[in-house]
Amino acid sequence: MLYRTPEDWRRAPRKRVAFFGMSGLGKTHLARILRASGEWFHYSVDYRIGTAHMGEFINDNLKREAMKVPFLRDLLRGDGIWIGANMSFENLSPLSAFLGKPGDPVRGGLAFPEYLRRQDLHVEAERRALLDTPFFVERSADLYGYDHFVCDTGGSICEVVDPDDPADPVLNTLHDSALMVWIRGGEDHVDRLVRRFRADPKPMCYPRAVNEALWAEFSAEHGTDGDPDAFAAFAYERAMRRREPIYGAMAARWGVSVDVNEVSGVRDAADAVEMVARALARRAEG
Repeated sequence: MLYRTPEDWRRAPRKRVAFFGMSGLGKTHLARILRASGEWFHYSVDYRIGTAHMGEFINDNLKREAMKVPFLRDLLRGDGIWIGANMSFENLSPLSAFLGKPGDPVRGGLAFPEYLRRQDLHVEAERRALLDTPFFVERSADLYGYDHFVCDTGGSICEVVDPDDPADPVLNTLHDSALMVWIRGGEDHVDRLVRRFRADPKPMCYPRAVNEALWAEFSAEHGTDGDPDAFAAFAYERAMRRREPIYGAMAARWGVSVDVNEVSGVRDAADAVEMVARALARRAEG
């Protein structure tokens, strides 16, 4: 690892960290705190996915929907209007809208083959965005003059890596670029996140084999025109419980871990630095 002891980390003139774990446990919260200090560059993997690697797909989908409306179609074809996603760190809804959910088209669902196609695009885009990390580490220093760097990964990072493979290209790239820190939640946090998700289901990213298994199980009971939101909640609950051990293996073999309760106590960049130092101390102690 880049930093083997708490003192290595504290004294490092260029601190580089990558937070990973389930969505909703504080990755982006920590990144925002570090960014607000004015000394840290915030690299959002989800933002990179939605702009550099999937931006054209997202914008083409928006235009395709606009072309269904005669008034907008004529303006669009005549270059009278411009349609594009307004993506930001705080608003990734255009990416979610493109991913979509399979099920009843009347309720906004996608045909399953189209859903799979979009999921495959996201899986590849996520790998590419994660592999872009070293470029942004150097860019943040050379172009913008930042000493410190935080990589804010997406919750689906565990779907595009194999922590048991020592040659995994994504994990090797991250491991060489930043200290990987897992934000670990407990069973009560999983239950809380599942309840929150059911209230507002959003599209998520899963690899093809996982999607096919989930859809086979769901559609066997609900049919292929089931409620898209019901499928999203169904898939999310199963994914959360399947992802936790993958995150654990990533931390055990490639990084360190902090508890979500530690994250909740972070008030500023100095607190975040000390939280990571404690994680390194625990690892050194075994």
